Amino acid sequence: MEQQLQVITLPNGIRIAHIYCKSRVAYCGFTINTGTRDELPDEHGMAHFLEHTLFKGTHKRKAYHINNRLENVGGELNAFTTKEETVIHATVLKSDLEKAIELIADITFNSVFPEKEIEKEKTVIYDEIDSYRDSPSELIFDDFEDLLFTGSPLGRNTLGSKRMLKRFTINDIRRFINRTYNSNQMVFTVIGQVPFTKIQQWCGGYFGLQPANNRAFQRQLPAPYIPFSKTMHKSTFQAHCLIGNRAYEVNNKKRVALSLLTNLLGGPTSNSILNTILREKHGLAYTVETSYTAYADTGVLNIYFGTAKPNLEKCIKLIHTELQKVCNTALSAMQLHKIKKQLTGQLTIACESNEQLMLSLGKSLLALGYYETMHETVNRIQAVTAVDIMEAANEIVAPQYLSTLIYA
Repeated sequence: MEQQLQVITLPNGIRIAHIYCKSRVAYCGFTINTGTRDELPDEHGMAHFLEHTLFKGTHKRKAYHINNRLENVGGELNAFTTKEETVIHATVLKSDLEKAIELIADITFNSVFPEKEIEKEKTVIYDEIDSYRDSPSELIFDDFEDLLFTGSPLGRNTLGSKRMLKRFTINDIRRFINRTYNSNQMVFTVIGQVPFTKIQQWCGGYFGLQPANNRAFQRQLPAPYIPFSKTMHKSTFQAHCLIGNRAYEVNNKKRVALSLLTNLLGGPTSNSILNTILREKHGLAYTVETSYTAYADTGVLNIYFGTAKPNLEKCIKLIHTELQKVCNTALSAMQLHKIKKQLTGQLTIACESNEQLMLSLGKSLLALGYYETMHETVNRIQAVTAVDIMEAANEIVAPQYLSTLIYA
């Protein structure tokens, strides 16, 4: 029997979601529907910068006290920023859950952004940017999306630039918060062995007193997509390559079929089509993977591989051959059963992680307005036909729609 989800909405619009789970450990997170794509042109990097500076002091705590509040009782406090969301989350013993809720509310709504601390944090992010630039297998994804969504904030990398970060002031931070940290775009999620009445009481006290601040803007739609092919010359031992396209948005009914296709082509297993062809059969690549990210109004499908530079063209040709096959040939009943069982197994195993369940719960409630149970997800997977997968292949991975970025 699946665990029951309980959700309430506070008078200011913040939603509180809870799944009761027998465990000595509780997981909680505050998901804010604000990310890189919500930045104005002169704010590039602000969402991520703000996430860092929230930890630097509140009206009643210095950075030292924030860092030690949960760690001193064996817990963890962390945060991350994506293109569309900012998440502050904690893992604690269930007896310390109220401490975590109070602390997350305090740093979200009561941060004071001491000037000395935020200048210090800029240097930390400069190092983070340099570290990222030293990793071509990660940097290529940002460069690809910059080309894929040219002119849209959705194409910007999350970290921003040193030039832009240097200019940010406390007033800039507060202006971004007032515009984008909207109460009707916030969800606090809890997974743990604590009664929902307690969760309501604590969250009502720490989150419920905040004034309502509903969102007054709409996200900008990306410009129409034009396929591209580009090579960037980098001082790397390997050639790195991304082949991809825009894909279905998060609430598109075809998303499940594309997820199955993504898994089939280059999912996390060693028996995926592209791993079998490039690595196992020909020995051309150590890493080849396919990923699909769904955004609110669009998505991205990527095929990434790294290989010795003389093998680059052969790898690309082999990949296109396999993509043409899935566009032209429907999967057999046995193949379809296999990939459905594989994806179902992966998702079921992932749901065993209460932390991942907590994080996905917040994202789903913001992006979709509901949370789909594992039983409902399995039913949607089972409903996909071979024709559905072939249709997704022809719309997303047909060669004429694909773009290519190469580091060589």
